[in-house]
Amino acid sequence: MRLLSTILAIMMSVVASAQRCHYLPEDSVFITRLLDSARTLDGSECKELFFAGKFLGRPYVARTLEVFDDERLVINTRQLDCTTLVENVAALTMCANVGKLTFSDFRKALMTLRYRGGVMNGYTSRLHYFSDWIEDKTRMGIVREIQEPNPPFTALQRLSVYYMSGHPKAYKALAADAKLVPVIRRQEQALNGKTYRYIPKAAVRNDELMRKAVKDGDIIAITCNKKGLDIAHLGYAVWHHDGLHLLNASMIHRKVVKEPMTLREYLGKHPSHTGIRIIRINSKTIK
Repeated sequence: MRLLSTILAIMMSVVASAQRCHYLPEDSVFITRLLDSARTLDGSECKELFFAGKFLGRPYVARTLEVFDDERLVINTRQLDCTTLVENVAALTMCANVGKLTFSDFRKALMTLRYRGGVMNGYTSRLHYFSDWIEDKTRMGIVREIQEPNPPFTALQRLSVYYMSGHPKAYKALAADAKLVPVIRRQEQALNGKTYRYIPKAAVRNDELMRKAVKDGDIIAITCNKKGLDIAHLGYAVWHHDGLHLLNASMIHRKVVKEPMTLREYLGKHPSHTGIRIIRINSKTIK
């Protein structure tokens, strides 16, 4: 009887896990193919840009994680926004860094990245503010934020986030369940007052100082002065001869692109953008 109970418990756990993860066959095929191709990478190649480049041209679609009424690990490699692009590429990089190259490994890595402490426990366990994501993944040893030298990290961002709790009707889960709003508000309050050094947009130049501070494949988080928000946009750093560029899921271009203009020019076209924070992926063993 004990053996039968154990087998039933395992079967129920597998079914529950499968129900809480959503993807299409083409997603698993695509990820498996990418991880298999990573076997040929040598140590000198930037894994982040290798994987990010495979998503070029894929359509930009917002809110692809808001598909179900209950929280599930949604894997959608066919449609991306700036956050899901960064997550997918980071998860692939984590897997490649430690030689864990199955779709199951990728699922675990994505779960680890998307949720607080790597544990999915409802909508509020998802890391909605990118500053919260940086803090949590730093605690887990997955990333580190680069905040020196000074210069170019001459500016200081002091967080005051409240957009989600202030606009609950803009979020499907919060509109459906008002009890979640105070939980989000507490998460915001835990972030507020924290400070981070960043590179102001006037200092984003094509010079030796910047090239030493920002590396190919770094995650670029664009800071902003929009009320209640911390980060306006995300992407990956790509250096060219004319300067730093952004590989991103672009709402403007409606697809994943390597921006043809330099990041300095890009920031200059957005008055609300104030500069960039830089996050670097560590080698991390997936447990």
